[in-house]
Amino acid sequence: MTIELNEARELLAQGDLGGSVRSLRPVAEQLPLPELVTFLIELADAAELEPLATSARAALPDATDARALTMLGYDCVEYGLSFAAVPVLHEALRVDSTVRQALAELVAALEDEHRHAEAVEVLGRYASSPREWAEHYLLVYNSILAGDPATARAEFADLPEPDDDWVFARDRVSRMLIRADRAAAVSTLDHRDLRGWQFTLTGGYLATMSPYGFDAGMTGRWAYLGDNAALCRYSIHRVGLALSAAGRAPRTVSLLPDRADRIIGLATARVLDLPTQEYEPGTPDTLVAAYDLRTVDPDLIVTLHERIPGQILFEHATCWTQPPPVTADISGLLHQTVIAPWAPTQRVGENGLEPVPADDRPESEIAAEIAAADPTPDSGDGETPPDLDPTFTTFVSTTADAWLLGPRTPVRSPGPVRSSYFG
Repeated sequence: MTIELNEARELLAQGDLGGSVRSLRPVAEQLPLPELVTFLIELADAAELEPLATSARAALPDATDARALTMLGYDCVEYGLSFAAVPVLHEALRVDSTVRQALAELVAALEDEHRHAEAVEVLGRYASSPREWAEHYLLVYNSILAGDPATARAEFADLPEPDDDWVFARDRVSRMLIRADRAAAVSTLDHRDLRGWQFTLTGGYLATMSPYGFDAGMTGRWAYLGDNAALCRYSIHRVGLALSAAGRAPRTVSLLPDRADRIIGLATARVLDLPTQEYEPGTPDTLVAAYDLRTVDPDLIVTLHERIPGQILFEHATCWTQPPPVTADISGLLHQTVIAPWAPTQRVGENGLEPVPADDRPESEIAAEIAAADPTPDSGDGETPPDLDPTFTTFVSTTADAWLLGPRTPVRSPGPVRSSYFG
């Protein structure tokens, strides 16, 4: 066993499975394949992941059986070890490039790792001739997520009509390319254009951007955010601007049942001067307000996937590292971790960290405080490019004809605009 695995093995021996996996990640592709597979057996045994242990043992003898390697790669992806699947599946294709499942699993692993340019390269090298429909689609999709709409557009022009099972996929990338065209008219669509790519990939507008750490790795996203009334108010202010710029006039604000969602919904209704109603699936011409869609009841989330005429979904705090099951039409901000203004937290006191209890005031009282807050944006660290109201409304008005189309399908990748991730 090489020195690169020493730390991972020590952590595994201590029972720290998560730490062991984190230590394996940066060295997995540097290891001789038999050593990687041997360690995967140890890891799978320790975690009691029997299918992974079985497929790793089947692949171990000489690590040259393409089909055994493919099954191991598949199990790595299934158990959240896509980074380890990448070298395994590369070897499977090197041994036998005709194993089509190996290509499909390798692309899936690279997508999980957000290595979309590599997925495009692999598809170009190993795709069948003529390409299978799924391979052609994945080439288009990963070209978009790699930040290369020109290649995606050229490949899409040659994409044949799909079978019924793939119509949704064809329509998805078609809408992405249409949105990219609209965004490019008013936005740079480069590796720093967070709003342009958020719209292109998800169809949603990003209302505000973090004014901290833009050039230090965050590129407009928040990492750990202690939210406050002013940030909520600023988010709602931008919602109002977006509705006006897009020519949309919902008649009501629909309140989801959770406390956090009701607070942000009540505050939104106050600011926009709209009546409220309890959320009912299928209601048209309403603004559905959520604080964080990941906490919404799964049965209700399902009802928000398909679009209802005139229904607009607003989420104040959107997690970019673990996106919710549906994508908001307007996201107030993008974060990795957020603490709501009314949630229990901690502060630094005279004796170090001390607990701050949850704000248990009535929902309407907290909402009124948010509505009365100053919507002037935080000036930040002075290093973030300006994000002025006219710039935002111009973006919305230019792209509005491509907004609110298709289902609210999430994209589980940051796309071409990367931000620092804190594990």
